[in-house]
Amino acid sequence: PSVSQVALRIRPMSAVELAEGARPIAHLMDEQVVVLQDPMEDPDDILRASCSREKSYVFDVAFDSSAIQETVYRATTQGLVAGVISGHNATVFAYGPTGCGKTYTMLGTDGEPGIYARTLGELFQAIEDASGDTEYEVSMSYLEIYNEMIRDLLNPSLGCLQLREDAGGTVQVAGITEISAISAEEVSQRAPMGHGGDPANPPLPGAARLPQVLQALARGNMQRTQEPTAANRTSSRSHAVLQVTVRQRRRGRGLRRSRLFMIDLAGSERAAQTQNRGQRMKEGAHINRSLLALGNCIKALSHQASTKYINYRDSKLTRLLKDSLGGNSHTVMIAHISPASTAFEESRSTLAYAHRAKSIRTT
Repeated sequence: PSVSQVALRIRPMSAVELAEGARPIAHLMDEQVVVLQDPMEDPDDILRASCSREKSYVFDVAFDSSAIQETVYRATTQGLVAGVISGHNATVFAYGPTGCGKTYTMLGTDGEPGIYARTLGELFQAIEDASGDTEYEVSMSYLEIYNEMIRDLLNPSLGCLQLREDAGGTVQVAGITEISAISAEEVSQRAPMGHGGDPANPPLPGAARLPQVLQALARGNMQRTQEPTAANRTSSRSHAVLQVTVRQRRRGRGLRRSRLFMIDLAGSERAAQTQNRGQRMKEGAHINRSLLALGNCIKALSHQASTKYINYRDSKLTRLLKDSLGGNSHTVMIAHISPASTAFEESRSTLAYAHRAKSIRTT
C-alpha cells in the first residue's frame, strides 16, 4: 500500500478571538496527539467528571502555533518529491474551516513561503541533479472549483471549463492554460562544464525560473472567488487546485507521466458559523457537497474490503482527483484548526474528518 499521511496544524489565536474572550482549548500533547476540551464543561462538576468530553486524536504528525513553514513542509510534503520524479502520483490537501490557515500553509507569504514554493523548488532542483539519460518536462496549471464550475486562475477570461477523460482514462480539464516550468530542451542542453556546455550563456534552469512561476501563482490566487463571511473577512469560497505534470523520457524507453496536485480546499464550516444567507448559503452547500464527496471517497478507500465501488463522480473535485487518490499515489492531508473555545464545533468536526482520513490505504 502507498503512503497516506494525515497531519494537523493548530494556528495561533487571532486578535479577534482574544478580544471575544476566547480561551485555547486545543492542545498538542506530543508530536502526534491533539487534545480538544469541551468549553461548556464545568471543571467543578464532580458528578460528570468521569465522563469528561475531553477527547484526544492521534495523527501521523501534529504541529502547534510555534511550528514554522519549513518544519511543516519537511514533515509532510518533502518526501513526495522523489516519488513524483520516479513516476508516482501525489496529492497534498489543506483542509479545515475558513480562517484557520490553509492558504498560509499552501501559498504562504513572501517571507514565509508555503508548500507550493518549497515543493516546486525541490522538484526543480531534483530534476537538475538527475542523471543525464532522462529528459524531463514540467508544466503546471492552476484552477478553482467554485459552485461545481471550473475556472482557470491563470486565464480567468476562458470562462467555465469542462472535465474530459482521455483514451487512457486520465481525467483532464479541456482547454486549461498550462505554463511550462522546465522544458526537455533546457534539461538536455544542460551539459556539465567542460563537456561542451556554454558557461557564458547557460540555459535558465528551473530553480531560476521559480520566482516567475510563484508570481503567476500569486496572481492566480488573487483571482480566486473570495467573499466576506462572519467567520473570515477574506474567505476563499472555492477549492484552488495546482496541478504539476512531470513527463519523463528515458533513452530507449517510453514516456512516463506523473501528476502532483496541491490543493487549498474551501472552508469546511457550517452555515451557522458563517451566518450565510442567499448566495453564500448556496456556495456553502456546494462546498459541503464536494467535501462530503471527498470524505466518502476517503471512507470507501479506507475500508477497501467492505466497499468495492468508489464514487469519484459525485463532484468535480473527486473526479479530477480519481488517479491521485487511489492507485499508485501518495496522499497527504494537512488539517487546520483554531485553538479557540469559540471554534469548538468546527474543530471537533475537522478533527473527526481528518481522523477518518487517517485510515485511508490505497493499493
